This record gives sequence, structure tokens and C-alpha cells, in this order.
Amino acid sequence: MIARGFLRLIKQHYPDLEISRILTRRPFNSFSDFPLAERLTHSIDDLVDHSDLIVECSGDVFHGTEVIERAFEAGLPVVTVNAELQVTTGSYLAGKGFITEAEGDQPGSLAALHEEALQMGFKPLVYGNMKGYLNHDPTPENMAYWARLQGISVDQTTSFTDGTKVQIEQVVVGNGLGATITRQGLEGIASTNLNDSASVLGMLAERLGQPITDYVIPSGFPAGGVFLVCRHDAEQQQAIEYFKLGPGPYYTLIRPFHLCSLEVGKTVRRVLAGGGVLLNNSTAPTLGVAAIAKRPMRGGELIERGIGGFQFRGEAVKLAEHPDHVPIGLLRKTALKRAVEPGQIITYDDVDILPSRALEIVLQQAEAATVPLELTRVALNG
Repeated sequence: MIARGFLRLIKQHYPDLEISRILTRRPFNSFSDFPLAERLTHSIDDLVDHSDLIVECSGDVFHGTEVIERAFEAGLPVVTVNAELQVTTGSYLAGKGFITEAEGDQPGSLAALHEEALQMGFKPLVYGNMKGYLNHDPTPENMAYWARLQGISVDQTTSFTDGTKVQIEQVVVGNGLGATITRQGLEGIASTNLNDSASVLGMLAERLGQPITDYVIPSGFPAGGVFLVCRHDAEQQQAIEYFKLGPGPYYTLIRPFHLCSLEVGKTVRRVLAGGGVLLNNSTAPTLGVAAIAKRPMRGGELIERGIGGFQFRGEAVKLAEHPDHVPIGLLRKTALKRAVEPGQIITYDDVDILPSRALEIVLQQAEAATVPLELTRVALNG
């Protein structure tokens, strides 16, 4: 859906830009009504050789990492719409080349709102997401129904519903913009009044002495956008109240939409014009997304996927407090070594992980952060 929307946008509204190649792993004859089908390729080299900039929107941590590393070898900048990749291998990649999250998805939209706020003199305290619905353990039947209704995959629908996606998004925002979390899994306040909830989050941030990243679950007002909670100079209070932003001291700046593929072009233009990174996971992250068991599981049980599956969901954690957690983005076609209980954080001792470039990168990051070597050996043996 993201690729189709972006291709149509560029073809119809960006006459100075050209889509040169479209990388896919699917058979060419499986596409119908696909814009610019003649530009499809199965070759990463073909993609790279005919491009000035790569837009990576596969949603796949493993494949996306391979493509981005190849793009960096060729000296190409990369714009992603793939927060899952950013939070798994993105910090390593950020040290190897130019990678930025695109405006349009919530993290990029928050980063753009952050830039606007700074230009107006605001001091951000809270980077907030608005989530329409949350069910930590939805059924496969329910997810299949909603996937058909919305025209997206069951995996995507599940990761949105069980909260994994919002945890990933807010961790990328926290790492990229220097924010932290108040607790594992975020606050996730149920809200009937955004200004009231925003003020509560603002007070929590000030109590910590550091900006925080979090989300609310709206009731009675629209979801789907992002917001900042900010302070401003005391001498501006009267003017800001006159401008209808309230009496303070906490001010809520709202961006009531994020239009995904329709906004990616803005970030592409930014990069081509020589602009800097809008957002990435930073080269020194402090937050990660751990895999949390949804139900009891026995040793030997196969794990088809972590993100968007029915065995695990993701929760934001502080890396310093959970150095041995397995990032949920790594759980794909793996197996449990021993039984786990609901709510348990999965560690490298719990799973066998197939070798991959993504796993190598995560282990390199862990070793650089002085994760104990015995944990690294366990993961490599798996």
C-alpha cells in the first residue's frame, strides 16, 4: 500500500522526479494494476545502479537492512518508512550512511512537528502519539476480519492492534530526539481530554528532568495524529493565550493527521535539497523494544514472527535495564529453547535465532554497549 501510494504521488505530482526502479521479491506476474510495472526488478544491484536516492518501504527488517547496506556501499542516501527496521538495525546503519525516517508515518510527523516547535521558541517535553484502539492479545479470527476490511495484511493489523507498532514508533522518536520513557511499555493514558492528559504527561517529563515519549488512547476526540507537549517563555504567556493555545504552562501542539505515502515526497525533497536527517534511531540509542510473551509457551515451540504475530507483542524498555532482551524485530522463524510465561521478556537464553545480517548487527551493537560476552555467545550459538 505504501509503495503504490508513493509511486502514484511521484508520477502524478512530482514532474521533476523519476521512479527509476522498483525492487520486489514477488514474481512480476503476481502484480495487477501496479503503477510503473515496467520498472520492477528483482536485483538490488539494478536498483542501486539506477538511483540517486533509495526509498525503503518494505516493512521487513531483514530485507530492508540488506538493501540499505548495499545502498550505502554505493554512497546513496536512504529515506525509510520502516520504523521496525530503525529500532532493530537502524542505529548501526545510521553510523554507516545517510538514513532518515520519512515524514508521514507517526515518527517522521513528530520529528517535523518538533522542528516547527523549536522554530517558534517552544521547548518540547512530550512526544505524543494518538492511538485509536488497543487490545494486547487479539484473536486471529478478529485480526483476519479487520485486515480484510482495511485492505492490509493480518500481520500489520495485529501489530497495530496489540500495541507493538506504537511502542516501536515511540522508541524511534525517543532515541532520535533524546527522550526517555517513564516506565516499561509507556503510560498509554486513556484520554477524554487531550489537554488534560498532555498536562499530566508534561508534569511527568518535568519530574524526570528529561523529555519523554508516550501515547494516549483518545475517547471523544479524533485519533490518528501526533502531538507535542511544550513549555514557552513566561513573558510570552499572555500572547500565547490570546493565540488560543490556553493559559499554560503546558501547551499542546497537535498535528491531527499523518498521511503516510502522501507525505514521503516531502522528505525526499528535503534530502535531495541537501537537508539533514529528519529522524533516525541515533547512533547511541537508550531505548529498545523487547518481545513480551502473550501466552504460555513450551520449549521447542516454533515462532513464525514476532512483530504482528500471536505469540509476542512489543514493549518499550530502557536498554540499560534490559541488556539481554531480544529485540522483537529479530523474532522470525525461530524456536523457543525453554518454556516461557505470559508477560515474560524474551532473552537470548530463551530462543534459537537463525543467523542473519540483522542478527550480526544487533550483536555488534550489544557488544559495543558492553553487553556481557556470555550473552553474545549464547545468541551466536543459537
